[in-house]
Order: sequence, then C-alpha cells, then structure tokens
Amino acid sequence: MNDSHTHSPSRVIGTETEFGIASRDPNATDPVANSIHLIGHYPNLPAPHAVWDYENENPLLDARGFEVDGERERPGPDYNRQLNKVLANGGRLYVDGAHPEYSTPECTNAREVVAFERVGERIVAQALEQITKERGRDQFVLYKNNSDGKGNSYGYHENYLVSRSVPFERITQVLTPFLVTRSIYAGSGKVGAENQTSPVDYQISQRADFFETLVDLNTMVRRPIINTRDEPHSDSAKYRRLHVIVGDANMAELSTYLKVGTLSIVLELLEAGADLPTLALADPVNAIKQVSRDVRVQESVKLADGTSSTAIAVQRAYLKAAQGYYACHELNQVTKDVLVRWEDVLDRLERDPRSLVRELDWVAKRYLIESYMDRKSCGWDDPRVRLMDFQYHDVRPEKGLYYTLERSHMIERIVLDPEIARAEMNPPVGTRAFFRGQCVRKYPNVVYGASWTSVLFDIGQNKIKRIPLMDPLRGTEALTGELLSQAESAAALLAKLSS
Repeated sequence: MNDSHTHSPSRVIGTETEFGIASRDPNATDPVANSIHLIGHYPNLPAPHAVWDYENENPLLDARGFEVDGERERPGPDYNRQLNKVLANGGRLYVDGAHPEYSTPECTNAREVVAFERVGERIVAQALEQITKERGRDQFVLYKNNSDGKGNSYGYHENYLVSRSVPFERITQVLTPFLVTRSIYAGSGKVGAENQTSPVDYQISQRADFFETLVDLNTMVRRPIINTRDEPHSDSAKYRRLHVIVGDANMAELSTYLKVGTLSIVLELLEAGADLPTLALADPVNAIKQVSRDVRVQESVKLADGTSSTAIAVQRAYLKAAQGYYACHELNQVTKDVLVRWEDVLDRLERDPRSLVRELDWVAKRYLIESYMDRKSCGWDDPRVRLMDFQYHDVRPEKGLYYTLERSHMIERIVLDPEIARAEMNPPVGTRAFFRGQCVRKYPNVVYGASWTSVLFDIGQNKIKRIPLMDPLRGTEALTGELLSQAESAAALLAKLSS
C-alpha cells in the first residue's frame, strides 16, 4: 500500500475524531459518563484493562518555544482504564472532554489514513449496537460531525510529523492560505451559521465559524487557524508534530483523502526547501468564513498586498508548486494519485461545484437537502432540514444518510470494504503502531498499558517493564514482524529484546 521509501522517509500521519453524542434518556445528561459508557461497550478489545501511559505526554508545550501554565492530566489507574481503550489496530478509543474520541494509529500515507479513520466509525457503531442490544432500544446517537447546532463545536484533528529544521514561522506563513482555502474540497457542509457569525442558509465548512485567531495553543476557546501544540510523541530534536485543528470531520472518502494528501505534499515541499507560493491573506480569520459561505466557489478574498484571489486560484498555486517539484523528484503511487485528483477537483469546482456530488461531502449533503426541500416545499429554516444535516453524519450504518448514498453507489470510494474491515484488528505495517497493536493482540493478558511512545508489560511481582517506542518509523513489520511471530509469550519477547 505504501511505497514512499522510494524517496524521502515516510510521513507519519494520524487523525483524531471527536464524535457528537446525544442521549435519548432525559436523565442521562452527563456527556462524560455517557461517553465512558459507550467506549466500554466496544466488543473487540483484546486488552480491555490496559491503561494509557501518560509518561511522555505534555499538551502544554508550545511550538513558539515555551510551556504554558496548566495542569497535566494524570488519572489514577481505575479511572484511566475507564477513559482509555488501546485497540488491536494500534489506535486509541477514549473519552476527551465530553466526547468519545477515536485516534487512528500512525499511518504513512493518505490512503491508509482513510481506511483507519473509517474503521473508527465502525468501532463506535459497534459499541452503540452493544448498548442497544443490552437496553433493547437506542440509548445514544453518535455523529461524525463538528457542531451540535447550539453553538458548541467539537474537534477533528490531523497530526503530521514534520522535520524540526523547518522554522515554525515558515510553517505558519505557508500553511495559512492553504488551510483557509482547503475547505472547498474538504468541507463537510453545514446548515446555518453559529458563534455570532453572519447568517447564511448553507456553508461549506462546519468549523469555519469557530475560528477566532490566527496562531494559538488553544483548541477549545479562541480557536486558532494554526495551532501551536508541540507534543511530537517522538524525538523532539528531530520532529515537531503539526497539530491541525482547522479541518472538518468528513464522511466522504475523497474529502478525507485530499484533505490529508494535499497537506502532506505541501509539508514535503516545505521540508525540501522547494519553491512555494508567497501568498499572504489580509485577514485569514475573516477569509476562512468568507470561503465557507461561497458555495459557488467564485468569490475573491483579499490578500495582504492589496490584490485579491479566489480560493481555487490559491489552491492552484500550491498544486502548481507541487507539480513543479515532482517533475524532477521521485514520487510514490499515493502522491501521484493525490496530485491527479487535486487538479481534477479544482477544475470541476471552477466549472460547476455540483458536478462533484459523488465526491465531496458538502456538495453531496447540499444535493440531498435541496432535493428534500423541493419535494416537501420547505425552506432552509425548516427543523427537518436541520435534522438532515445531523443525519448525514449518523454513524449507525442503517440510519446515516451518508451510508445510504454509499449503499446506493452514489458516492465515490477510495478504499474497499475489505481494507476497512482489516484495519479493525490489524495495525499499519510501516510504523511503530505495528508493534503496539500486535503486542496488544498477541499478549493481552500481560500488556499493562500503552501509549504512542511505549508498550508496558506486567512482568509479575508488581513490576512493570516499559518498552520505549520513541521512533515512529521503528517497530514496523519489517523490523519486528519476525521477532513477534517467534515469541510465543511476552516473556520470550522481552528476553529477545533485552538480549
């Protein structure tokens, strides 16, 4: 699936999805308790009592070179087990704030990300199904979206390991226009406006209304377009982790694929010191809302030099830079495919966004809603229309409108169902997720815990042995597959590792 070893080392990428959770029980008002209840019902946990190892976690480090004040979370072992589930695929199912959240394992290309993110939907849907069987009725509804329609937004985050040699100011400069305009293919569509922004019937992005500043560490208040959290979960002298909070949670595979694939390409150009657009927006915070409201994708945003440009033209400038770079550098199959699809989508957005009804979330959702409005002779302010906005993202396969499109072959796919099914119990082979996932699956009774940077084994007599996994590109199948297949027990594995 990944042959990116033909040029630079693989890019390590992962995504985190917070799911909106609503309870049908008027007495079950505590979203934290509801979320804990939900993740505890996922049936396929090899090591349900494993803890999450917080040893190397510090979300207070800022990429601008300082640590902000605040409390580092360290729950006790019992509460830790309730909040965290370590998955066989190397990912994590957990409760973050007031939401159930799924993190993919570390992947090495956009196609892998799509498969491992999609399986997250299936994992939480299975947990829901278990609760329904237990209670005899639907107790919760879960949405893979970004706002509750009442002014609250919850996150979808992308994480990319980037070389520490690239100055953060340069990352901010290059990525701001790119991220502000990326929603034209990565937005998941939204009815109405929130967060005291200007009213609109329908917009491209669910998150755009909630961004209030350009650069900051926060993810909950004063949300920034460029987040400065500097928690690489790896060698911090070598890598920084770019924590991107500006994107929507997508249902459509092509939207996810392009969202992750195009940014990976821009980061590769950044690291290589390649020529990149020198664009700067006059007001990025205003521009992100303007782009989101432009469903014809034709309006111009103001640039810092007094000129203006369309979102499509901004994206084309980055595409052109990538095409120029790869004309004389090797590229792998996924990168090649992303470049072709990126250009195709921009061409078709320019001609007529509606031509992408089979590819992009915001176009598909708008088509579904407008078809309904025509049939029912109702307007955008009809409560049923608001409900459809949510139903598109419902993770229950039999209820979600997106899945209806998928079953009817009305939406394009990137990965096949067998790939998604495989991603539930099998980690990616090209990162340390392989070692973590295989340990959890193979030695569930003695895995005491895990994190992105460790696997902890309970070796008896109240002793815990930590195997560090600081390098994300070690612990791969190529490096540890044979070792794991030969070690019948965790004791044998630890003996081989220490010899």
